[in-house]
Amino acid sequence: MHCAIVHYHELALKGRNRDFFEQRLVRNLRLALKDLRVRRVESLQGRIRITIPDHMSPDCVAERLRRTCGVANFLLTESVPLDLNSPDLAALKQVAGRLVAKEVFQSFRVTAKRADKRLPLTSMDVEREIGGHLCAVTGKTVKLKQPDLTLYIELLTHEVHMAARKISGPGGMPVGTSGKVACLLSGGIDSPVAAYRMMKRGCKAVFVHFSGRPLVSRASEEKVQELVQLLTAYQYHSRLYIVPFGEIQREIVANAPAPFRVVLYRRIMVRIAEELARREGCWALVTGDSLGQVASQTAENLSVVEGAAELPLLRPLIGMDKIEITEQAQQLGSFATSIEPDQDCCKLFVPLHPSTRTRAEDIHRIERGLEISTFVKQGVEKAELSTFTFPS
Repeated sequence: MHCAIVHYHELALKGRNRDFFEQRLVRNLRLALKDLRVRRVESLQGRIRITIPDHMSPDCVAERLRRTCGVANFLLTESVPLDLNSPDLAALKQVAGRLVAKEVFQSFRVTAKRADKRLPLTSMDVEREIGGHLCAVTGKTVKLKQPDLTLYIELLTHEVHMAARKISGPGGMPVGTSGKVACLLSGGIDSPVAAYRMMKRGCKAVFVHFSGRPLVSRASEEKVQELVQLLTAYQYHSRLYIVPFGEIQREIVANAPAPFRVVLYRRIMVRIAEELARREGCWALVTGDSLGQVASQTAENLSVVEGAAELPLLRPLIGMDKIEITEQAQQLGSFATSIEPDQDCCKLFVPLHPSTRTRAEDIHRIERGLEISTFVKQGVEKAELSTFTFPS
């Protein structure tokens, strides 16, 4: 029988509410594997066992587990029945030999974990027996530090699981354990990474995109829809609000000094996103700001923009540079989509010399001459909602 044995890290450190986090992870694994007809996902002693149907390729299951937040790592195993009173090491040796025969290596080690302490053989006993057998049949060398190959053995109550590879997952917390947040998604490189980092902390993301429509095409909207579909693979169901923002920008250009336009855009975006966030039951807003990256992200401008929010405004990328963010976007798979050319509303009517040290009193004075509440109402009423699911 083939299985996936899933391990987690942070969840194991929880106290009395550990069961809540484990059950959420089990639920998310079932959602991730729903279309593959995987029927058995069970929480065991400090790990989760997924029974892979005979017709299913373990690689298909592995692809889903790599994107399940809360999974630290997992093994794709062959399992052997275990008699607690008289464990059959001959059967284990046979499976171990078959597993390592598929690998290319010069040195190896055997790492065993005994989940049920009633087993008469200790972990070291099993490691010694299986390691000696592999030495004899392969002629390879045992190397305890940095071997070419590690054979993993998990001794559970009624079966033993063995694998020659450990595969990393995203880690973090299961999505849904930390409430909902509203992520402002621009279509650039930064904001999808910011949303993903919040998902890894257990947050369910609701997405808000500001389009330059009707002054520009729908190119940025199409990009954002593609990015949301990608991110939905990590949280299984997503909601995206697209807010036509071009007319509001035109009003700001006609009635506000040029150097302050970008900060004014962002303050109104924050207010509109906050209204949508309240509808969705979100406890915070999330942006892809990185300190000092562009003129609107100086310390002074970030502070003035945040002043427009009543909900907490989170910036997961604030201390990261562009190289670090780009590397994460490439790992996430969003980079290729993010760099596609589009007509971003943030590039509309950008002044040659934007203010980099905006003062709150200057912005408040300018906003008194604008119909801010009308802009917010207009943005909320014209917002268009789309939903996404994974597996589709």
